[in-house]
Amino acid sequence: MSNPDESKKQNQINIELKEDVAQGIYSNLAVITHSSSEFVLDFVRVMPGIPKAEVKSRVIITPEHAKRLLHALRENIDKFESIHGPIKKVDGKGTGMPMNFGGPSAQA
Repeated sequence: MSNPDESKKQNQINIELKEDVAQGIYSNLAVITHSSSEFVLDFVRVMPGIPKAEVKSRVIITPEHAKRLLHALRENIDKFESIHGPIKKVDGKGTGMPMNFGGPSAQA
């Protein structure tokens, strides 16, 4: 008969987080596309007054992992909102990204 503790140890993954990755990459726009076998998530940083935006990171995942990510995001958003209150509504149309960032126009 197998030991339940040994079974748990065999199913654990040791995840390493390197210092340069731990600092993260700031992104304020995500572009998501898919094929029949994968989802591609491009994380972009859009800056005011700069007409060109650069993809800072790309993550490619299977449809099954995309669905797990969706559920994990829902769960975390629910937890966040229970502590901090509702997140401002997003209409889901277009990019949802205010291109003027809500501030005054820049002047030289």
